[in-house]
Amino acid sequence: MHCPFCRHPDTRVIDSRSTEDGSAIRRRRACPECERRFTTQEAVLLMVVKRSGVTEPFSRNKIIAGVRRACQGRPVTEDALAKLGQQVEEEIRDKGVAEVPAQEIGLAILEPLRELDEVVYLHFASVYRGFESVADFEEEIAKLRGDRDDPGEHS
Repeated sequence: MHCPFCRHPDTRVIDSRSTEDGSAIRRRRACPECERRFTTQEAVLLMVVKRSGVTEPFSRNKIIAGVRRACQGRPVTEDALAKLGQQVEEEIRDKGVAEVPAQEIGLAILEPLRELDEVVYLHFASVYRGFESVADFEEEIAKLRGDRDDPGEHS
């Protein structure tokens, strides 16, 4: 780690602490050259594997932006979108893997989206579950209606 002040190539770690949510580590460092101190934060990068095989860093903001576009014209608040993004990120990170296929992220969006807006949920489900006919929509709508009648069950 280079010192941000004098660019000396070696710094010493004085203290390390985990962030509140445990997703990163803060390190207090000192430069042996200029003797100044600074803080760094290290976080594990979660990578998304696209269908093409290309990988890119996971982005909660990208999930929120995609769901926001899908929700245009629907009564969905920014707070609700932020909460959905957080739920999806937590679910993906809880898997404990360094790389996750984009398809799994799409599927992870479905449950919180179902709670948020059923119309947008149907659209997402049709893409990520590969609906091929009107019958697939009818089956999913029947499940939604059944869940309303029996709120304790989700498939």
